[in-house]
Amino acid sequence: MADTRKKYSKEFKLEAVRMLEAGTKTGREIEQDLEIGSGLVYRWKKLFREDGGRAFPGNGKPRDAELAELRKENKNLREERDILRKAVAIFSKPPR
Repeated sequence: MADTRKKYSKEFKLEAVRMLEAGTKTGREIEQDLEIGSGLVYRWKKLFREDGGRAFPGNGKPRDAELAELRKENKNLREERDILRKAVAIFSKPPR
């Protein structure tokens, strides 16, 4: 039987990081109190420091969606360019 991963809300993660930064308990104690995996609080803290307010966006990061959209647009533009190149080559041939 496959294990299912627990999902935690952004508010839950931010609260855990806030508790860690308060310094009243160690990360291990916080993890035991909140019944979360070992090392998660420190990982969340690192993500929060790297991304600030954009940390913990949910499923995937917003820049991933933007990057996928830009790649799709880039592919379409290349196809259009190739079609136009072929059309120019056909119409620039001298008539028979």
